[in-house]
Amino acid sequence: MDNDTIRRGKPSTHVKFGESTAVLAGNSLLTLAYEILSHRDLNISEKTKINLINKISECSGHLGIAGGQYLDLSFEYKKISKKRIIEMEIKKTGKLFSFCCAAPLILKKKSKKEIKRFENIGADIGLLFQVADDLIDNKGSLLVAGKKTGKDKKKGKATLISLLGHKNTIKYANKLIFKIQSKLKRYGSKSKHLSETLEYILKRNK
Repeated sequence: MDNDTIRRGKPSTHVKFGESTAVLAGNSLLTLAYEILSHRDLNISEKTKINLINKISECSGHLGIAGGQYLDLSFEYKKISKKRIIEMEIKKTGKLFSFCCAAPLILKKKSKKEIKRFENIGADIGLLFQVADDLIDNKGSLLVAGKKTGKDKKKGKATLISLLGHKNTIKYANKLIFKIQSKLKRYGSKSKHLSETLEYILKRNK
């Protein structure tokens, strides 16, 4: 929906294969997730399969990625509050990370409270990823990022950068990392790799 001609240094699917093929490919990849999770060869209980499918559906649909993408498009060229921008970015990107963080706990049959805790951590990590993506678009180069940059400003996208500026958005991202790390402290050394990932997300250039 960004209508990019290049992604990761290669022609976008809709450019190389056509818009109809790109739409159908997206639909197929989404339904493939349900095919994998419901497959008889996946050696987990039927109840766990249903819980995973329910969670990925919730994170992908109007409450998650699809709803966030709708808000992203509808916010173009409008003055949007910080709260609403964060809500949009959590839905558009954060919910995908929410599922990734919640899925292992669902598999381990952890409590609803603990699953929710990791959903929230995932949402914050996804928000950090999206903020980093916006920073790359604002200051990055095509050769390094593997895609055209400067698009958000041209399209009038509602981002934290458009509201707070580049430097203040970096400060916000660092505060977000501190917030996530505070939530992870209770897990001690078990969260080491996840903490290292946070630094990578913010400092990545593509």
